[in-house]
Amino acid sequence: MPDIITRIDGAVGTVVFSNPAKLNAMSMDMWSRLPNAVAEFDANPAIRVIVFKGEGEKAFISGADISQFEKLRGSAQAQIEYNRAAESAYLAPMQARKPVIASIRGICIGGGLGLAAACDLRICAEDAVFRMPAARLGLGYSPNGVRRFMNVIGAANTLEIFATAKKFGAAEALRMGFVSRVVPVAELEKATAETCRMIAENAPLTVAAAKFAVQQGMKDPGERDTKKAMQMVEACFASEDHKEGRKAFMEKRTPQFHGR
Repeated sequence: MPDIITRIDGAVGTVVFSNPAKLNAMSMDMWSRLPNAVAEFDANPAIRVIVFKGEGEKAFISGADISQFEKLRGSAQAQIEYNRAAESAYLAPMQARKPVIASIRGICIGGGLGLAAACDLRICAEDAVFRMPAARLGLGYSPNGVRRFMNVIGAANTLEIFATAKKFGAAEALRMGFVSRVVPVAELEKATAETCRMIAENAPLTVAAAKFAVQQGMKDPGERDTKKAMQMVEACFASEDHKEGRKAFMEKRTPQFHGR
């Protein structure tokens, strides 16, 4: 049964995409449930970082569940509703205040590639395989979706992966800048956990302000909320965490941040 599974381990909230019979392909229900899962983690003050991963050893997400296309995307109105659900899912990691990490093993294709592009950081195992097959299916990809790729890998790489629909591996993904790290399969979980640990130890308000600033920087100048960005920076300087950071530095100890 296709499902979105959520788990909490200390300061890390994990979303597991579970549809192993179809290599974790995203069903309509999975697209629809993802925003709420992310929002719940984002609202939990104990959670400092969110991780996306696929169930099992074969795939992150193999794309959208094509078997549902005839029923759920067979008419213009159905297509609009499906696209609305998928776009809300893509926006969920971008709108979260907390960093979202895609931990990628195996297949990461189509909708899975798009969802990974919407995350803040991407770490993959050496066995990762990527592809954007829209041109092989005759699908139109939204301008907002294309722009998400351009923000990560640039215009030329984006056009290449869309126009050729080629498969590419972990080394190519690293060269493009799609992923920040490539690790052996056996070390993916450890590498993801280490990145989560480093983020979780830092001041949450500072991390949130940095993420917001990055997101604003990828928008057109007229769309940027610079006022809010500066308010978040000012909130950092006025916070108890800033006092704790200064004190811990002087006392040569590890700071204990609480997000306030």
